[in-house]
Amino acid sequence: MSKNSLFERNVNQKILKRILEPRRFIQVIIGPRQVGKTTAVNQVLQKLNLPHHYASADKPTLESQSWIEQQWQIGRAKTKDGNDAVLVIDEIQKVTNWSSIVKALWDEDTRNQIPLRVILLGSSPLLMQSGLSESLAGRFEIVPVAHWDYNECHQYFGWDVDTYIYFGGYPGAASLIHDEKRWANYIQDSLIETTISRDILLMTRVNKPALLRRLFYLGCEYSGQILSYQKMLGQLQDAGNTTTLAHYLELLSGAGLLAGLSKFSGKAVRKRGSSPKLQVYNTALMSAQNRLSFSEAKDTFDYWGRLVGSAIGAYLLNLAFAKEIELYYWRDGNYEVDFVVSLGQKLLTIEVKSNNSRKSISGLSVFSKAFDVHRKILVGADGIPVADFLKSKPHDWLL
Repeated sequence: MSKNSLFERNVNQKILKRILEPRRFIQVIIGPRQVGKTTAVNQVLQKLNLPHHYASADKPTLESQSWIEQQWQIGRAKTKDGNDAVLVIDEIQKVTNWSSIVKALWDEDTRNQIPLRVILLGSSPLLMQSGLSESLAGRFEIVPVAHWDYNECHQYFGWDVDTYIYFGGYPGAASLIHDEKRWANYIQDSLIETTISRDILLMTRVNKPALLRRLFYLGCEYSGQILSYQKMLGQLQDAGNTTTLAHYLELLSGAGLLAGLSKFSGKAVRKRGSSPKLQVYNTALMSAQNRLSFSEAKDTFDYWGRLVGSAIGAYLLNLAFAKEIELYYWRDGNYEVDFVVSLGQKLLTIEVKSNNSRKSISGLSVFSKAFDVHRKILVGADGIPVADFLKSKPHDWLL
């Protein structure tokens, strides 16, 4: 794969197709930091060969609505003689009340038949979706951009599955993995700290910022495990409450760092009220904070097993972010299923086997008696090899 195709992902074709359709919609590109959103859009612009204007609101001081108007006017100026042009605004969620001014400008262009195509990018999905639902209903389409998966890292970087499991899928950090300390510092400073400080704390009201940070680090430590909010409070030793923790976990998930999977029960109310199963979006977030080197991690049986499980979970979680599947876990007393996947009308169970799986197998049996399972998938050991599963796609699981 050539250097020019570093970020040539399926999302590129999706953006290209949509931006060329006769009926116009605002294309909203949403995804965490450092997953290739801007690069993908720039590649699309090169293929389009249309006049375009790119602007970013990702600056130390927040931009204003008037700044959006200025960028829009530059974009309009490129639609000379009625020709199409493209306006790209990056990190737009950092402009206060951005959606209201975008709505006004978009509607004005629609009335006046100005052929300006608009692409908006944001690295805080939660904040973006809030603005979209408030003002832009019926005017936009979302293109989610998830973390790089193993197949992409294998094809471009030549990584084997163990390398991917430990170092995760941040393409910008890939060149640093031969200096593990430098790599870890990059993940900590340029990804974790920047996301928490600028994408969450700077943009959202957080009454207990120290609690939010500690929750993130706790979530990385316990990734792949079910932990009640009460137990979290005990671990965090803070005077917060469960409602606050649930909200902070939602913020961390919206930033593409850490999620709390809901328990599958067949009833939406019970799904929301369950203890969460903590799950990182990228295993690099775990490895960068752990004192174990790559070689030491592989030799530490329990930790490596948890990292493998988190890598499987991260892959599934990113598929859920991209709206390809719905993802849950299940537990009833001592019986547990690692992952429950809803794929259309089909229900699948996924178990990751890294040690004695007797409990998991009995959990599958109990779950199958309560719910109609289309397929039971075992990953690792005598099941599907981890590398093969990480390269597979949801439609493969139905076969």
